[in-house]
Amino acid sequence: MKISIPKLLTFNGGYVDTAGFLALQGLFTAHVTGNFVTIGASLAHGTSGIVTKLLALPMFCIVVALVRFFSGSLSRFGSNFLNVLAAIKIGLFVIAAICAIRLGPFRDGDSAAAMLTGMTLVAGMAIQNAIHRIFFPKDPPTTLMTGSTTQIMLDLADLLRPGLPAEARLVARKRCAALAASVCVFAVGCAVAALAYVYFGMAAFLLPPVVAALIFWPGVAAASPQSGAA
Repeated sequence: MKISIPKLLTFNGGYVDTAGFLALQGLFTAHVTGNFVTIGASLAHGTSGIVTKLLALPMFCIVVALVRFFSGSLSRFGSNFLNVLAAIKIGLFVIAAICAIRLGPFRDGDSAAAMLTGMTLVAGMAIQNAIHRIFFPKDPPTTLMTGSTTQIMLDLADLLRPGLPAEARLVARKRCAALAASVCVFAVGCAVAALAYVYFGMAAFLLPPVVAALIFWPGVAAASPQSGAA
């Protein structure tokens, strides 16, 4: 049984977001809007990391925009552009792992070391989100699970409702199954990250580049992009 690329992305989405949150004073590296909540918490409790969290959103936006800008000029490479983006993301995760191990643990979330590690992870997750949007737009999101969970409950309610046409029931059942699988994979990534951080500390950041590199492993389903890089 082959593993799909979106499932790998989803596992890493949960893993990196959880590991980053634990190691970097509550920084969300994939769910950047959540940083506004933790900024409020930092202000209320007097904890560190406010500047780093403020920088996360512009960093995320800039990286996504750069990916989109260069995707047009590199569209001649076709699906190889996916490999280019994956390689850049792996490189960023490797740099983040080195920074975390050499410079961590991070007592001050706004220290230069924490900021460097955090922004590197945010850039990597920005590329992952761009990969999902450009190449796998029909697959469930690989980071934020709120929308997926909402749709699951809507579909379940529809399936329990009498009189739903057979065609609509089939669509709802398939979508619900796909979204539920995605949420489970994300949750597993979160759990593994928490355990890895507890037992291995900063070394927990060694796993994301390994998982990201599995995209090049023959055991991973070579899903053809659903949308071009144009």
